[in-house]
Amino acid sequence: MVGVAFTPEEHRRIAQAIRTAEATTRGEIYCVFARRSDRYGFVSACVVLALALAAGWLAVLVAALAGLPVTALEVVAGQTLAGALLYAIAAASPSLRMMLVPRAVRAHRAGQLALVQFLSHGIHETSERTGVLIFVSAEEHHAEIVADEGIDAKVPQEDWNAIVEALVEAARGGRFVEGYEDAIARAGALLSRHFPGGSDNPNELPDRLVEL
Repeated sequence: MVGVAFTPEEHRRIAQAIRTAEATTRGEIYCVFARRSDRYGFVSACVVLALALAAGWLAVLVAALAGLPVTALEVVAGQTLAGALLYAIAAASPSLRMMLVPRAVRAHRAGQLALVQFLSHGIHETSERTGVLIFVSAEEHHAEIVADEGIDAKVPQEDWNAIVEALVEAARGGRFVEGYEDAIARAGALLSRHFPGGSDNPNELPDRLVEL
């Protein structure tokens, strides 16, 4: 999943989808794709440490039940070796490392990155506060739509949730471009309903997909 890359043609398709969606609305749509939102080195290290400690206590319990003598040094050495081995395996395998990260942590880190992208690309600086970020983080299987306050006051969260669910499903199947195109079209329809375009409708944000 980390190796996902969009071709120039796929970038053109997404840019065209944004232009089409924005043609009938004063809203602005911006898309960001992250291969992952964090390396999770510290998180996976903590999980590995907890597993190594638990394994050590389990070994002590089994040894006691079996009547086998075990010294404190042997327990500590075993825990250290097990922890180092597990961490080395996790460091070499991004998919395994991701399995060690709790789902809530993944969602939180992806949500933080989405907010950073929303602010860093100036999506909150449109004249009517009608910017929308469509964000996907592939490794976390996370999608999010961040809407500025002008939109948030009029569009219920349930409408965005439906778009996000479809986008996550497309991402799980590796259909990133189709997922973005559908999400853009549906977001554009919502924006057109609440913020219809007019004769004065400047394009305030670039029509593009940013890859991280």
